[in-house]
Amino acid sequence: MKTILITGIGGDIAQSIATIIKESRPNVRLIGTDVNLEHAGFVFVDKFFQVPMASSNSYLEQIRALIKAHAVDVIIPTNEQELSVFHPIMKELEDRCITAGEKIISIGIDKLKTINFIESLKLPVPWTFPAESTSFLEFPCIFKSKTGSGSKNIFIVENETDAAFFSSKFPGSIFQELLEPADQEVTCAVYRAKNGKVAVLQLLRKLTGGLTGWAKVINDSAVESMCKRIAKGMDLYGSFNIQLRITEDGPKVFEINPRFSSTVLMRHRLGFCDLLWALDEASGKEISFPDIAINQIMVRTQDVKKIDKPICK
Repeated sequence: MKTILITGIGGDIAQSIATIIKESRPNVRLIGTDVNLEHAGFVFVDKFFQVPMASSNSYLEQIRALIKAHAVDVIIPTNEQELSVFHPIMKELEDRCITAGEKIISIGIDKLKTINFIESLKLPVPWTFPAESTSFLEFPCIFKSKTGSGSKNIFIVENETDAAFFSSKFPGSIFQELLEPADQEVTCAVYRAKNGKVAVLQLLRKLTGGLTGWAKVINDSAVESMCKRIAKGMDLYGSFNIQLRITEDGPKVFEINPRFSSTVLMRHRLGFCDLLWALDEASGKEISFPDIAINQIMVRTQDVKKIDKPICK
């Protein structure tokens, strides 16, 4: 029986990944890890283990111990903090760690590096400055962390007073152009196979609580071309996520997530099965990409479960 370890199982992305595997590969044993105990993650896996923060010196030691003790075949990191820790030991883990590659991890976890890299590909981007550079701003604009995810800690900055406040309160963040119109935000799932072929799924979306709550499949040729150029420029192999807005000047990428994103289950239901493609390619199998019809609409739903006993390790 194959064993897969999913990190950050308390989060939406990890739980979506576990759901897909349980539905599609029922004979796989799932192990989940998380820093917290109070979450629904243990419902989705066969065994759960609490681990320290990824920034802890003992984190990798405990992950290595779990891999050895439970004969883990595949590891799926699900957030940027853990990806940054796994990054230095990618060669040690060989093909057992499902990521999109070292280059995209090193660039994608830093939003300023991301913008600079996309600009180096001669692609349009929103202007972006470090938090310390308040003299070049146009208002209103965005203020956000360089390393955040899930639309957390994002603020609209209306004037110089606001800019000075956020800059002093959250050093190491960035200011970024506010792209309009807001109703033209697109999240793109991108998968590059080992044979070099690239698949792109474009979802025009509405956010609910920082996650994609409503989405419609679209097919914009400029967006498709941009995503493929970024995938090849980053030497991507596997899955990652591009977020952009289609402005009056065309699409502009404002963020890249170097991992499976929160729409992984939504797009799996549409037939864009990037998680299974990654698992199959890791096993040496060939994959093929389906044609996905445009104008399909997907919505995020919620479920609730009562548990009879507290979480156990």
